[in-house]
Amino acid sequence: MTGYIIAQVNLKKKDGFKDYANKVPETVKKYGGEYLVRAGEFKSLEGKWDFTRNVIIKFPSYERALEWYNSDEYNQIKNLRVENSEGNLIIIKGV
Repeated sequence: MTGYIIAQVNLKKKDGFKDYANKVPETVKKYGGEYLVRAGEFKSLEGKWDFTRNVIIKFPSYERALEWYNSDEYNQIKNLRVENSEGNLIIIKGV
């Protein structure tokens, strides 16, 4: 069963976040992840959407997505995201 990372992000410091955005794809790829959405154009149709960037990453399994998030490779750069942005992030099982 596939696993997905879904993130909603607002940038606080664009330059600092850019460093994260340049480094994270290599870690995603190492764990079999594939970007489905990476901050593309969107239109909010219902409800309140307070985020300017949206990210969806597909992994071969829910467990593999958790492995990526908890990996040494990702944890070495995660602070760049946390310090330079705010948002929500979940890992969810696919169907």
